[in-house]
Formats: sequence, structure tokens, C-alpha cells
Amino acid sequence: MDERDLLAAADRYLEDHWDAMLSDIETLVSVESVEDLGSAQPGAPFGPGPRAALTCALDIAAGYGFDVCDCEGYLGYADAPGRSATQIGVIGHVDVVPAGPGWTYPPFSLTRKDGFVLGRGTSDDKGPMVVALHAVRLIKDACGPLPYTVRLLFGANEETNMKDVEHYRAHHADPAFLFTPDAEFPVGYGEAGICSGTVEGPIVENGDIVEFEGGAAVNAVPGQARAVVRSDRALASSDCVEATPLGGGMFDLFARGKSAHASTPELGRNAIGLLVGYMLENGVGTPEERAFLNFERALLSVSDGSGVGIEAVDDDFGALTCVGGVASLEGGRLRQTIDCRYPTTTSASCIARRVEAAAHEAGAAFSLDHDKKPFLTSPDSEAVQALLGAYRRVTGRDDAAFTMKGGTYARLFPCAASFGPEMPDEVRPAWVGTMHGPDEGISEDTLKDAFRIYVLSLAALMKCSL
Repeated sequence: MDERDLLAAADRYLEDHWDAMLSDIETLVSVESVEDLGSAQPGAPFGPGPRAALTCALDIAAGYGFDVCDCEGYLGYADAPGRSATQIGVIGHVDVVPAGPGWTYPPFSLTRKDGFVLGRGTSDDKGPMVVALHAVRLIKDACGPLPYTVRLLFGANEETNMKDVEHYRAHHADPAFLFTPDAEFPVGYGEAGICSGTVEGPIVENGDIVEFEGGAAVNAVPGQARAVVRSDRALASSDCVEATPLGGGMFDLFARGKSAHASTPELGRNAIGLLVGYMLENGVGTPEERAFLNFERALLSVSDGSGVGIEAVDDDFGALTCVGGVASLEGGRLRQTIDCRYPTTTSASCIARRVEAAAHEAGAAFSLDHDKKPFLTSPDSEAVQALLGAYRRVTGRDDAAFTMKGGTYARLFPCAASFGPEMPDEVRPAWVGTMHGPDEGISEDTLKDAFRIYVLSLAALMKCSL
């Protein structure tokens, strides 16, 4: 089948099966598949939510005639067997970040409005994964027998530690080439290093900060933050912080920023930073608390890490980015998480040393929790060019392959790329949120174009020497 006939078949498939695709997305979105290690058990290593979503995904794939396998709840896969055991892999994930505050629409229901679908996971990554599944289904049914086997992998731990892929790779061979529909078009051939950690202040007895909380995920710019504080002076609301007297010299402070993914902090406004700045400007806090708040202000006031001396840049990834995603007060200790996306000119150990030095001056300590080193593959490889060509033929655009600061499964495989579904420079209404933010959503037209691109790209990969 040539490309023209294949695109015509893709359009007919969308006309006949779009409602079924949305129903599959709705089934997955309805599962609150947030990691819950406290409820983990054999067969559900990441908790009941990811387990339930993985079961749903495998059931959907089995219903379309795929050979499915559950890898002890870590991950599942669905095969479209080819003439060769050599595999082309497509990997998505069924786990999601917590809903967090600020939603207008129900986070775990699918809402259709004005050509968009909204709900947690519609863009990251349940919606794109379903679209990719249906693209493989079309290729399997219309073009079989295929030269290569296509293996769809459904991960259940992408949003935190990616232990799902670690488990899978310990027991299975890698695909010859793999892409993940968990980013943007045209093609992502490299991903910056990602490290995260936590800064902890000293225990403060009878401090002026009674409650302090902000953010829902380490890898997201927090859209809201709140504190209950004690103050000798009357605190008034500002442009960015609402102050409510509670009596007895106590005040409730609420800051509203703008959520964004940690890979694109320039799209957000850090609510914790707004709240910290307000407290410092209004004399809130004991000397020990203010020392920690001053550290936070230095950290959160800029997104390139220069406030704590960790700035870095290279030609492939540009400047380092740094986000303080979650703040809390536990046992008298103020805590602040840090998420860094770093280029090849620095390392997690260098970042940790410098953050620890800055934290030490504030009487605090820093612990590095996770590190994923930078990933690069050749943008000129036959497989990457096959994806890029499919994108260009469907969209008519001439965009180049790119690197990014997001973290996808691609970095865990030897030959891989991130591939859609979001379009470059796409404009969406203000009421449609981004991935990891409230009212997460994606255009139905974008998902349909992604389907067409995935169909063409899979056909093109079948002609590659893998």
C-alpha cells in the first residue's frame, strides 16, 4: 500500500473508529493511576491505580486482536507479530501525576468541549498511547504480514522513577528501534539530564510559620501555595497573595501562580516563590525560618539555577533549568524539592555540591534523590529520518528534529526517539491546561493528525534496515 492509499485508509479509520478511540481514552482517564507505593503489593508494584490502568490498557489491546503480556504489573506489552522477530517498539505510560488543585473540569473523567478533550492523562500520556495503539492496529490489519514485529509497551511508572522499564529490560531484549508518543513533534533525538532532590531546613520550635504547603509534583511548576503564619503586624493582600486574618495574630496566606511542566518553566509562574517573596517582604518568620526563605527566594526567583550557582549551558540542550516543585512543613522542618534539567557541561554531582553549599549557608541540607543522565541519538539515523519524513508529509511543515528538557522513556533505550503528539507552536484556549497542570487537555485534531503521522511512520519504519 503506497502512502496515498495509506493516508486514505487512515482517514477512513478515523471516520469509522474515532468514537471508539475516545471511549478507550475515557476508560483510561477514569482510572486515578497515581503512584501509591504505600499500597504496593505483588502484581501491583506501584500501587492499585497504575495496576488498574495497566489492566485496562491490556484489555483494550487484547480486544483488538493483539497478543498481550503482563510483566508482573511493572509494565505490559501487546504484540503485532511480523515475519521477523526484530521489533519496532512504541512505548507509552498509563500512570499520571496527581490531579492537584485548580481544576474546573473533573480530572478523572473525559470532557469534550469545542474540539478538545480534557482530563488527567489526555495529553500525558493516555490519549497519545491510545492513538498509537490504533495506528498499530490499522497497520497490522491493513498491511500485514509485517516485515518486523511491532511491540506496544504500556509503562506504569514513568512519572516518578521509571522502574517499570528497568524491570522490563532486565528480562527482555530491546527493540531495534523505539519511539514514545509522549512529547512533541517533529522528533526529539535528545533529552537533557534530569536530577531531583530535597532541601531540608533545621527543626524550628514554635516558629512563626505554622503551616506551609505548595505544589503537587516535584516535576512541575506549582500553581498554588498556602501558609498559615503568625505575625505582629497586620498582613494585607497583595497582587499575588491573598491574606486572610484568622484572629490572634494568625493569617492564612494563599498564592496563585501558573502551573507548567518542569521542562518548560518559562510557561509557568511559581506560586511557592510568590508566597516566599511575600513573607520575606512582610517580615514573617523567625531568623532561622527567614534564612530558609531567603534560600528559597534565591532558588525560585530565576529558572536557570543561577540563584544557587548551578547555571550551565551547552549547544545541544541550551541552559539548565531549575524548578522548586513541592514545599512543605513537617515536624518543624521546612522542605523544598528541586528538579533540574541539565546540559552535558555539568552533572548531578556538581549540581548537588553547589546546592548543598548554598543550603548550608541557610542552615539547611540537600540530598540528591534521583539522576538520569543526558540522552542523545543521531538525528541523521535512518529511523529518525523515517519519523521526520512522515511528520513532514502529513503536516506540510519543514521543522527540524530537536532536543528537549523533558524526560521520556526514550532515554532508557539504546536506539529511540520521542515523537509527538503535540504540535510545535500550537495555540490552545486559555481554559485548556498543559500536561501536569489543571484542566490538562489536547485538541482532537491534534490527536487525529498524530494518528495519521504514526500510521505513515510505522509503514516507513518497516522499510528501514533495523
